Amino acid sequence: MAGKPKLHYTKGRGKMESIRWLLAAAGVEFEEEFIETKEDLEKLRNDGVLLFQQVPMVEMDGMKMVQTRAILSYIAAKYNLYGKDLKERALIDMYVEGTTDLMGMIMYLPFQPADTKEKNLALIIERATTRYFPVYEKALKDHGQDYLVGNKLSWADVHLLEAILMAEECKPDVLSAFPLLQAFKGRISNIPTIKKFLQPGSQRKPPTDEKFVAVVRKIFNI
Repeated sequence: MAGKPKLHYTKGRGKMESIRWLLAAAGVEFEEEFIETKEDLEKLRNDGVLLFQQVPMVEMDGMKMVQTRAILSYIAAKYNLYGKDLKERALIDMYVEGTTDLMGMIMYLPFQPADTKEKNLALIIERATTRYFPVYEKALKDHGQDYLVGNKLSWADVHLLEAILMAEECKPDVLSAFPLLQAFKGRISNIPTIKKFLQPGSQRKPPTDEKFVAVVRKIFNI
């Protein structure tokens, strides 16, 4: 029996959070080794386990995997969350890339200068409601099914729920014009493995605050 996956990252969301989400949705227990100082990061780099000197890094199935996209696609394929054929996989990839773009904007917001935050927050809301969420609302409407692709849970659904919850932290009523996404959110949130991850005390990380921004700046010299 292989051990649990071990996740190496800071004690916050960042790029690792989607990996936590996907493992949790698949019902996979995982351990975390937090990078809390510059020295912790340097040790990983000096040990030669970071292929491109960057985290996230996940120890899994005898591999030390880096690059967020590679890690996520491996987990999705391993746990049958990546469609039944190449066409479904391509669709899942397209949907995931869209939510990745939106989540990236939200992820970097706390790290931006105070004088640009308001403008960037407005841009996030505008993009979410005019560019990204309409795509997913239309997809659900067009095929009339519960999930985005192939009428079964996939990586695309997990990623979209994560993006929705992040956008709602920016603007609680961001889904007001998207009834099918509201229903989707309710459905996916109640899948037992995901419901468990959304409970207090899980390995889900809280929104990034100023204290965490300061820690990250120190560790990564930014």
